[in-house]
Amino acid sequence: MASKTNHYSIAQTVRDRAIEFGNSPVFSFHGEEIGYLNFDKNSNRTANGLIAQGLKKGDRVAFLGKNSPAYFELIAAVSKTRTVVTPVNWRLAGPELVYVLNDCKAKLIFADAEFCQALSQLKSSLLGDPTLICVAGEASDALPYATWQSGFSDIDPKLDQSVDDEVVQLYTSGTTGRPKGAILTDRTLLALRGQEEDDLMQDWQLYEQGETALLAMPCFHVGGTSFGLGIIHSGAHAVIIPEYDPNEVLTLIEKYKVSKIFMVPAALKIILDSPRIDEVDLTSLNYIFYGASPIPLDLMRESIDRFGCGFVQMYGMTESGGTIVALPPEDHDPQGNDKMRSVGKALWGVELKIIDEQGNALRPGTIGEIATRSAKNMKAYWNLPDASKDAFDNDGWLRTGDAGYLDEDGYLYIHDRVKDMIISGGENVYPAEVENAVYSHPDVSDVAVIGVPDDKWGEAIKAFVVVNQGAVQDAQAIIDFTRTQIASYKCPKTINFIDSLPRNPSGKVLRRELREPFWEGKSRAV
Repeated sequence: MASKTNHYSIAQTVRDRAIEFGNSPVFSFHGEEIGYLNFDKNSNRTANGLIAQGLKKGDRVAFLGKNSPAYFELIAAVSKTRTVVTPVNWRLAGPELVYVLNDCKAKLIFADAEFCQALSQLKSSLLGDPTLICVAGEASDALPYATWQSGFSDIDPKLDQSVDDEVVQLYTSGTTGRPKGAILTDRTLLALRGQEEDDLMQDWQLYEQGETALLAMPCFHVGGTSFGLGIIHSGAHAVIIPEYDPNEVLTLIEKYKVSKIFMVPAALKIILDSPRIDEVDLTSLNYIFYGASPIPLDLMRESIDRFGCGFVQMYGMTESGGTIVALPPEDHDPQGNDKMRSVGKALWGVELKIIDEQGNALRPGTIGEIATRSAKNMKAYWNLPDASKDAFDNDGWLRTGDAGYLDEDGYLYIHDRVKDMIISGGENVYPAEVENAVYSHPDVSDVAVIGVPDDKWGEAIKAFVVVNQGAVQDAQAIIDFTRTQIASYKCPKTINFIDSLPRNPSGKVLRRELREPFWEGKSRAV
């Protein structure tokens, strides 16, 4: 494990690790290794490039690409220049991309070649005429990243920094149909790393020098970003794959003797269903981290049997800076137990409480909204002061929007969602996003969207649609239309046509009434 440091910043962490570990690999990507020293130098070149482009403190750059070391070079570079990177979900539809890029006011866009063409087509809709830099592949109207980067000095710019400088802006699904930019600082991303005493950390949290992890989940989510930063901080080594592919995951686990990996339950199931699962040596695996949605007991049993390693369930959100609660391996029992219905206990440095609508703390065993307080919490929502104020109370407690309870031992149990968010395949989707897209179809008069149980994805998106008088009830036509408006994973998988939506006297749609028949008999309504 890397030595302790008094520096929270990503920039200083990268500098320190370059001195400590030199040419030891930090990342492997497409068969090539990048050492800590070269990683530091590459981030210096990128940092000097940002300065040369005229970026000032607080300016935003966007990253629209699949997982790669270039993304982490960019994070280190913005930390060194006090600018901010916005990783953009490359699965978004055109209108969604335009909204995010314009909302963050990106002055530069680093993008893979496969997305550069889409950006060229959207250029007239983008504000500020951002410069386009092609990270992977070639694009006719974009500067090649390697060429652009090599044109700048590898000497650290050494600008003054604060641990409270904004570094990463991650967009979350929005309750009103518009995503919100959650601002994470250096302190947010590294505050709880390396500051703990070793005897407060569990084995699954520790990395040995030379240990290899596999980064397979997307970095446009806080989980992927935090995973990579944790590797850098610990002095370990990560194999990065551009996007999740079960065959590639199996190949790389065996080739690099991977010891740790994070996956959502849907990804676990896909691997277990692979015909190659019994042909691959998986004995190097020590721990599999999973989260974003519950894991069925049968899937857990099969996973423990096939992988033969420890499992750690993680709970957190973008606004909480990632994982804040974990259920350790010793609480995982293939036969099932009460603790496995929980998501675990708060990590070191994290406070939890359950509150009522007025913000009052509730007793153990009482269901209410989950609130958390720690140095990991986001700074605010970008340019949304009212939403930021609603998210926090005066004492810095963040409302998560999840309902649950704490038992006498401090284990957290998720019961439901205060908000209407759906989690499908580890992706967060708010009904309002989907409803806005469906409602814009000319045949739709009214719509409500809910999540229903799905064996593969955890939850599937279902729409209840009222069509205009005389219109044809064509579910596929509506689904196809929504794909032109929003990312495909947000589109309804099924549509039920009804005469009218259930509403209360004030006109609010009674989603719970729509959901109840589908969740009856389930232990958790999420």
